[in-house]
Amino acid sequence: MNTAGHSEATTRRGLELIPFRGLRYDPDRVGSLAAVTSPPYDVVVRPDGLHHLQSADPYNIVRLILPQAATPSVRNEQAADTLRRWLSEGILTTDTEPGLYVYEQRDGDGMLQRGIIGALRLSEPSEGVVLPHEDVIPHVVADRAALMRATSANLEPLLLTYRGNGSASATAEAVERTATQPPLLATTTEDGFSHRLWSVTDPADLARIRSDLADRQALIADGHHRWATYRRLRAEHPSPSPWDYGLVLLVDTARYPLRVRAIHRLLHGLPVAEALAAMEGHFRIHRLELPLAEALDALAGAARAGNAFLLAGDGAFHLVDRPDPALLARTIPTDRPTAWRTLDATVLHATLLDHVWRIPEDSPAHIAYIHDTAATVAKAERDGGTAVLMHPVREDVVRDLARQGVTMPRKSTSFGPKPASGLVLRALDV
Repeated sequence: MNTAGHSEATTRRGLELIPFRGLRYDPDRVGSLAAVTSPPYDVVVRPDGLHHLQSADPYNIVRLILPQAATPSVRNEQAADTLRRWLSEGILTTDTEPGLYVYEQRDGDGMLQRGIIGALRLSEPSEGVVLPHEDVIPHVVADRAALMRATSANLEPLLLTYRGNGSASATAEAVERTATQPPLLATTTEDGFSHRLWSVTDPADLARIRSDLADRQALIADGHHRWATYRRLRAEHPSPSPWDYGLVLLVDTARYPLRVRAIHRLLHGLPVAEALAAMEGHFRIHRLELPLAEALDALAGAARAGNAFLLAGDGAFHLVDRPDPALLARTIPTDRPTAWRTLDATVLHATLLDHVWRIPEDSPAHIAYIHDTAATVAKAERDGGTAVLMHPVREDVVRDLARQGVTMPRKSTSFGPKPASGLVLRALDV
């Protein structure tokens, strides 16, 4: 970890990842592990996604991470009741020995990612140990906090990255050696990804991993709202307590680089024609009669030259780029680095949402954040809204801004592959 320029470097602690007794589905009780897993709570984006997952299997993890009921309090109590019932019925069982968990994901294109799941000591951003790179939406943090309070559990791991020393580190050596052993579980989900999980319980291995991570610094790749939730709930419980730690997956991107994709916006109640009319004179606008893949290629080409977006929802794609410099000068704050001021997400939020369209970015009644490109377009076309498709940000830009303590606009990036939810959970009362 580079501590140059930090006066607190001599006292700052690094990552502290501790073993825990994982909660896991009993494969003999659920039949198919693939049928009970889910993407993370905020990536269930298919138009019928939640219904499909809930109806696919009575024990699907979405019944815990996204319970469905008339009010938030009823939803959360329902999740807590479901968790208690699954534990009493043996659907979920607690591992007998605390451990860390090596987790592997593969897809059909040759992508391989391995990391290690554990309970990470929570820290403040000022400590420079875990670096956020995006702002959070307060009502989402409140929602996740209420669910965690009700269930007293970390239901799905966050995705954090760090930069190790390739294969030379003790953690990398333990991960690779463990992955040669028979796994605790192996399954392939409907998206084509195969998943394998192992436990690491040997005290010597745990000690070496702990020592290796003690001088590392991590970037939150996915899970800013859940990290903020962890920190909020820690403040509610006297320390020391299990709430001092939160469930994470740590991936060494020096060994396993992540993919970085965009998160798109769906603007409710704003038809494409109205969105484009408000942009006239401020952006260059081209109508594209192209398939989605080719329209995204056109967006990528335009993004190399500056800020660019793709609007959809009326049966066509509209490439908007070359924003008026005078408009940007009037609307974008000047107290941030150039790399932040020129981000597409900055221009979208500070210029388009705030000034051109006047849409509140934290109101779910006005805007949704969706990871899947085709689903965003389909929802816009079905609902009469506007899909704003984004081009992804490079990982080095994200990391550099995070190290400067500069957060990007909320939902600016989507790192992946994300860990599947439902493979291992952490109870806070065991």
